[in-house]
Amino acid sequence: MAKKTTRAEENIQAVEEALSKTEHFIENNQNPILIGIGILVLVILAYLGFNQFYLKPKEVKAQNQVYMAEKYFEMDSLNYALNGDGLYPGFLDIMDDYKWTKTANLAHYYTGIIYMKKGEFETAIGYLEHFDGDDKLVGPMALGAIGDCYMELGDTKKAVDYYIKAANISPNDLTSPAFLMKAGWTYEINGEYSKAVEVYKRIKTEFSKSQEAREIDKFIANAEGMAK
Repeated sequence: MAKKTTRAEENIQAVEEALSKTEHFIENNQNPILIGIGILVLVILAYLGFNQFYLKPKEVKAQNQVYMAEKYFEMDSLNYALNGDGLYPGFLDIMDDYKWTKTANLAHYYTGIIYMKKGEFETAIGYLEHFDGDDKLVGPMALGAIGDCYMELGDTKKAVDYYIKAANISPNDLTSPAFLMKAGWTYEINGEYSKAVEVYKRIKTEFSKSQEAREIDKFIANAEGMAK
């Protein structure tokens, strides 16, 4: 009588068959596999080399060059901050000369804010949209600034969308309630009082320790009254 094959033996046999197929596949495709591995290694080495020997030194140089532009920005000397003073570069030069650096990325934010202050809102939006904001405060501020630009351009729908994005991207008690407040005001301008109530209530429940939450009840009451 033939011996019954146990489940364990069946599993072992299946594994052996799979390994055998894998071995045959590797044998039949050895050259393409080795070429693929070689390309992958070269890509990794190129990436590491680019970061170590090109990007890092460029980042250090960019940080050394940008401080005067930041100083002019703080002094509200917007033209010098933007275009430089003849000795030190402005943010526009930093973006061109130090591409792919974090400093050049931040220069997009500063440039967008400068154009917004100058009243050139569409240009400001272009620079702010190219800013990659992973900072917990600067990221929301950039999105909120885009909202402000759209408000100035009269596009309240886009403005409120960006205010909501700014509030949600990195929730905190400083920027989130401020932009929810702006969203609420914009909803009221649009006559969308129920939506205004929703964002005001978010301030009350999610950011109860914020400055905006101290007087939020009167905004809720007013918007609820208008909604009726």
